[in-house]
Amino acid sequence: MSVLHGVATRAVRRLDPEAAHRLTIAALKAGLGPKAPRAPTPDLAVELAGLRLPNPIGLAAGFDKNAETPDAMLAAGFGFVECGTVTPLAQSGNPTPRLFRLSEDRAVINRLGFNNGGLEAYAARLAARPRRGVVGANVGANKDAADRIGDYQTGLMRLWPLADYFTANISSPNTPGLRDLQSGDALQELLGRIAETRAALERQGGRRPVFLKVAPDLKTAEIEQIAEAAIAHGLDALIVGNTTLSRPAHLLSSHAMETGGLSGAPLMDLSTRVLSQFRDAARGRIALIGVGGIASGADAYAKIRAGASAVQLYTAMIYEGPGLVTRIKRDLSSRLRADGFKTIAEASVAS
Repeated sequence: MSVLHGVATRAVRRLDPEAAHRLTIAALKAGLGPKAPRAPTPDLAVELAGLRLPNPIGLAAGFDKNAETPDAMLAAGFGFVECGTVTPLAQSGNPTPRLFRLSEDRAVINRLGFNNGGLEAYAARLAARPRRGVVGANVGANKDAADRIGDYQTGLMRLWPLADYFTANISSPNTPGLRDLQSGDALQELLGRIAETRAALERQGGRRPVFLKVAPDLKTAEIEQIAEAAIAHGLDALIVGNTTLSRPAHLLSSHAMETGGLSGAPLMDLSTRVLSQFRDAARGRIALIGVGGIASGADAYAKIRAGASAVQLYTAMIYEGPGLVTRIKRDLSSRLRADGFKTIAEASVAS
């Protein structure tokens, strides 16, 4: 079966990137995805913001924007799955072409612009699924929203009973002005209004963890400000980070200078460095989730040693296929044992 998935992955990469993604989603919905071994791996189990995860490897937002395949990806071995980014109203996103493979660099550049089918269709799919495994909702703002912060509140209110956790995504570079919410008065207003909405929802329907996803393109002062604001407003974790607008000098692909956010292998060093800066700023007061450039057990372990309680990936699957997560888990267990750690938490704290 793994050989068949490898052949399929190579075949899909010959298609236009967006067509390949649609075909992958269709195949997963048809039950053609890989199935990971069900044997428990106690050394990889983690508790994240009150969520019990069988392993710390999560599927990052962006793969399943419309909550069509969370259970298929859990079956593929992910410890948790984040669907979205979803906005209150459906929107088509930016003009095509807007997604580019940088195959020589094991990377992708996208300028999709939160293309998704909207909150109601997303909510209906979550409502219809069996509640097995941890599935989070990544919420965002419509490009033309008169009150962008209000869009985040709308997402929380509509989805509160349907998801296991929520992520407010303010880190996409492809919605003009969205990253302005990461600083100053805008950040304080966003987190304050989210806290108010959350408090009201928890009184009615129980607690849910709420995370904030931030960009890797941050200065030290911004990192410290975000960490303090997130802690002050009671957030449960920071996801560090999204795609980068920077371009490493060593990129080889002819698409390297396309406009948009860069993800994949070239992001690993930058995102891990920023993650470690958030660890230093947070001083253990808020959980961290490491994202950006993970394509192996070594990469996942580096994020954990930099302070992450869990990690997320997406781009590497384009080149390695969805079976990648099983290989990462196996390698991660080996690295824990080699360094004398019994659990992920030990490795993260010891950093």
